[in-house]
Amino acid sequence: MRFLFVILLAACATAPQPDPADLDIRATVIAEYNVLSGQAGRRDWDRFKELFAPDGRIDGLTPADYVTQKKPWFDQNGLFQHPTSMKVKRHGDTAHVTANDESRHASNDEKPYAQGVTSFDLVKSGDAWKIVTIVTQ
Repeated sequence: MRFLFVILLAACATAPQPDPADLDIRATVIAEYNVLSGQAGRRDWDRFKELFAPDGRIDGLTPADYVTQKKPWFDQNGLFQHPTSMKVKRHGDTAHVTANDESRHASNDEKPYAQGVTSFDLVKSGDAWKIVTIVTQ
């Protein structure tokens, strides 16, 4: 038993530590998922818009256009979407994130009704990462 503990301790000690910048990138992506997720009618659209760079787009729409087109649906429907995995590729002040995600109508749904892949391009703006594009597949 002691041998197993030593092996586990050694594995934890040698595991690569995530780059702090990657954590900020991931936090921005998760914030986008969190802002769109919730019960019917409950969204912080101002926070949603703040996550984007000035010329940002989500599926070809500006954040403002996205809100105008999608708000009626969100007012009537719950959406609980979260990434199941994320791959971050950072190049200086730009980053690309590929997220596998799943969607549920309610937070306690046993199984997702949809699974997909979402691509995010981000840029560093001051101390924050901002979304340039989101493309859902």
